[in-house]
Amino acid sequence: MRALLLKYKNYLIFLLILILLILLKTFNPNFIKSISFLSFDLYQKVIPLRKQDSDVIIIDIDEKSLGKFGQFPWNRSIFAKIIENVNEANPKAIGFDVFFSEKDKQSPEEIIKSYNILSGDVINYLTNIKGHDENFRQQLKNSKSVLAVLGSSVSSHSSYDRKAKAKFLFKGGDPNEYTFNYPYSIGSLEKLEKSVKGLGSISFLDQTDGIIRSLPLIVRFNKKIYPTMGLEMVRVGLDQKNLYIELDDVGVKRISVRPYKILTDDNGIFWIRYKNPQKSQYISASSVFDGNFDKTRFKDKFVLIGASAQGLFDLVKTPLGITLPGVEVHANVIENILDQSYLLRNPNIYVFELLFSIVLACITFFLSQKIKPKYSLSIFFISIIVVVIIGFSNFMLRSELIDISYPIFMLTVTFLTGLYFRFIEENKVALENLQKEAKLLKERELAGDVQKSLFPDISKYENFVYARNIPARDVSGDYFDVISVGKDEYYFTLADVSGKGVKAGMYMAKASSTFRTLSNLSFPLEKVVYLVNNEIVEAKFKGMFVTAVFGKFNIKTGDVTFVNAGHESIMVVDRNKNFEFIKSELPPIGIIKYFAESMVKSKTINLNDKTFVVYTDGVTEGYLKNGQELGAEGVERIVNKLQDVTPKNIVDSIASELNWGADKLRDDITCLALNLNNTDIIDKKKKGN
Repeated sequence: MRALLLKYKNYLIFLLILILLILLKTFNPNFIKSISFLSFDLYQKVIPLRKQDSDVIIIDIDEKSLGKFGQFPWNRSIFAKIIENVNEANPKAIGFDVFFSEKDKQSPEEIIKSYNILSGDVINYLTNIKGHDENFRQQLKNSKSVLAVLGSSVSSHSSYDRKAKAKFLFKGGDPNEYTFNYPYSIGSLEKLEKSVKGLGSISFLDQTDGIIRSLPLIVRFNKKIYPTMGLEMVRVGLDQKNLYIELDDVGVKRISVRPYKILTDDNGIFWIRYKNPQKSQYISASSVFDGNFDKTRFKDKFVLIGASAQGLFDLVKTPLGITLPGVEVHANVIENILDQSYLLRNPNIYVFELLFSIVLACITFFLSQKIKPKYSLSIFFISIIVVVIIGFSNFMLRSELIDISYPIFMLTVTFLTGLYFRFIEENKVALENLQKEAKLLKERELAGDVQKSLFPDISKYENFVYARNIPARDVSGDYFDVISVGKDEYYFTLADVSGKGVKAGMYMAKASSTFRTLSNLSFPLEKVVYLVNNEIVEAKFKGMFVTAVFGKFNIKTGDVTFVNAGHESIMVVDRNKNFEFIKSELPPIGIIKYFAESMVKSKTINLNDKTFVVYTDGVTEGYLKNGQELGAEGVERIVNKLQDVTPKNIVDSIASELNWGADKLRDDITCLALNLNNTDIIDKKKKGN
């Protein structure tokens, strides 16, 4: 069973990664949504909606108008005059992306109240003047006007039990179960709202990044359904009383205003397709007030009144990568409905995206394990191109949004995983070949002298760390070191150098001297490993490398921090004889250059009631007297038998099992054990605290 797992471990790891990626898609956290939204935005940036003649004209409350009429809000007689002038051109409908939630303070009746006027003549004069609100109301009544309503979580002075002007007819269920609801609504004065033909929602849903990509085509205020501003404008402009909502088992399916049918998602969400802004679509409110405009521009058009002036803060971000006045969002909704150019985000597309991504990921990973990297890289890029083509084709031909970011993300992760496994396997083969070649080297005597001078006197640390080296011949390719760098801090390493002889001795001397120098400087462990590796790489010992464990420990805290660079698994055993094996996460030292310290990942564990054991492959591959390899299981068996699990007992017991005849040793034997709970030093420190 174990052999089978080892054989297919790469595929099992890939399967685990694949499952995690599937769960990411299923739960769809905000960062995955953000990535998806970026692909949706890319479609519109590359292929924006192109339209010459607009069905919507925007009367703009711009800087010019503010300069003419002064600070906003203006008195209602200004808007009354604007409506009067526009109505002469017979527009389809007039919509206000502006609230009139308070009485006009410049109306005669409000002036009397505000200034406490007592003169009868003045009062008579002012009361004979038609009020601005009343004038405005009359113009609204005489036109096909739509006022804005906004959903709110709190009540305000403009909140009352208002009713939608549109009548809704349902088919297939109740939309209240699926539509978004706000407890309250904000709008205009009741007498103004009662005079208009329509009330339209200008509520946008909260977006993760503030970009308005979609909005609810229908929404509930205090459990009453309202259409969005764009839909209500179309209804009023076409002289329709009813809006039709079709539902199925999962939610809203379609919303219609004759003769137009609009597909939505289950919650009635409408995805907007934007066109690039057109200056010709805008006309200044001051020009309309003065009558200084071509009235034919408004004939049979949908007219929206909104603000682009910076000081009025009615600006929104769009998928086009530009900021537009909020009123233009509603203008795009109107044109999308009339042209049927809106975007589709079919809920069932999630299943397609997921299955498509899984198939591509599996194919890419399998090929990365079977063919040369340059060919698998080509297949990887071809797969990405295919994903992009499918996405853009659906957008252009069907106006459908397909998330291309997730398949590309999954492809990238699985391809890099496969490439990493391929790298590890190839380096493993290279390591094996180098070890075979190293056995042929004959310059053992010189190398032995060099190597022996590198081993430290371990006796002074014997109460908490112990190590031994037994060479298979007269020279060992292994190395260990323990360095005191402070009152409580120690650095240690155990390494296995590829090759033998003079070259191996020089290689080890280079590595050990670099490690000692950097350790004595008390550099962080990650920096030590980073610098040691790069120093070895730059030394250009062709075809040679070091598998090593670098670490540091604190005898006061009991913490040990370590980095395993291509070495044997580290064994950690507690007092109850529970074993943990920690595998390497880095390639051996000297193979590749590290471009940043962040490439070196360390781990930290506390050796409370635990013993830390590291050994070379000469231990696991060593022969017992019965001719069998010891293996990791054999090391575990030896430790299990011990009554007193001390560093010295562990190391000596392993050595005695293998060192039954030097001429029979397969490879060098080196072992180091660390236990910070069996020292007099620790006890003294605990008592001192």
